[in-house]
Amino acid sequence: MCSASAQFAVAAVLGSGGGPVAAIAAAVLLNARFGPMGLAVGPYLKGGRLRRALEGQTVIDTSWALASRGGGRFDREFMIGASVPQIVAWVGGTAVGVLGGDLVGDPERLGLDAIFPAFFLVLLVGEIRNGGSALVVAVLAAVLALLLVPVAPPGVPVIAACVAALLGLRRTF
Repeated sequence: MCSASAQFAVAAVLGSGGGPVAAIAAAVLLNARFGPMGLAVGPYLKGGRLRRALEGQTVIDTSWALASRGGGRFDREFMIGASVPQIVAWVGGTAVGVLGGDLVGDPERLGLDAIFPAFFLVLLVGEIRNGGSALVVAVLAAVLALLLVPVAPPGVPVIAACVAALLGLRRTF
C-alpha cells in the first residue's frame, strides 16, 4: 500500500525520460523487499486469510523495522500501531498534493526532494551498522549505481543496484 520508494523511482525514471518498462522494472525490484519482510512477520499475524491480508498491509519499511525485536521476532501490535498514522499521512498527503500541488510549485524549492533519500539512508545505516555482508552488498550496489548514472539510460542504474543487492543478500541466507 505505501511503497514510497517504488513510487518515487517510477516518477524519477519517467521524469528523466526513461520508458515504462524501466519504470515498472524499478518498481517491481524495489518492492521485492516486501517478500522476505512478509515471510518474516507472517507467523506473527493473527486470524484467517482476510484478517492476515489486512494486517499484512501494515508491513511498511519503518513499521516493520521498528517492530522487529531481534532474533526473527516481531511485535505485531506495535507494527500495526506504527503503520496506521503513516497510512493516514500518506493518503492525506497525496490528496493534499493532488489538490494543492500547484500552490507549492517545485518541491525541490522546499527541499522536499531530499526527504525520502534521507529516510532510506537512515534505514540503511541501521541495517549495516554491524557490518558484515549487508554492508558489502550496500556498498557494491551504490558503486554500481553511481558508475552507471553517467552512461546508462534513466532507470537502469536503480534496476542494476536492486538486482545486485538482491543477488548479494540472497547469498547471506
